[in-house]
Amino acid sequence: MADIKIVFAGFGGQGILFAGKLVAYKGLLENKYVSWLPSYGPEMRGGTANCSVIVSDEQIGSPMVPTPDILMVMNGPSLDTFEDCVAPGGRIFADSSLIDRKVRRTDVETFYVPASQMANEAGMPALANMILAGKLLKETPALSGGSIDAVLGKIISARHKDMLEQNRKALEMGFAV
Repeated sequence: MADIKIVFAGFGGQGILFAGKLVAYKGLLENKYVSWLPSYGPEMRGGTANCSVIVSDEQIGSPMVPTPDILMVMNGPSLDTFEDCVAPGGRIFADSSLIDRKVRRTDVETFYVPASQMANEAGMPALANMILAGKLLKETPALSGGSIDAVLGKIISARHKDMLEQNRKALEMGFAV
């Protein structure tokens, strides 16, 4: 792996930044060079949110990701914004519960996961992000190795330790689809 450039995008409150942090910490714990650059609107919930993550074997010159290899989107406006930016041959992971259209491009591989529906049915509606992130990790061999438990231990704050098992379950659900 030279580097993997990923954009995570959706509305604030969907856990977009958290999903990006999961992948960034995973790379960090695997002794990779990592960049995590969040971007969000002034609204706390409901506004736009995205983050750029780079995981690399080499030093990273810039945290900007104008042409991601992978796009994880959790709403239609984010797909509209970022679909054309994905590198040819790249991958798009979309929450098909919340996005009512298909990816228009034919030069990318697309994974449609009804993450929000799955999370609601499992009684953990706030963890659709982790279901979609689980699918992303499963389908991206350079990111699929290593222990996810160590990563979850780093990114889940002490205040939310009670959510550790639910996050693990959501990731496993994503691996299973």
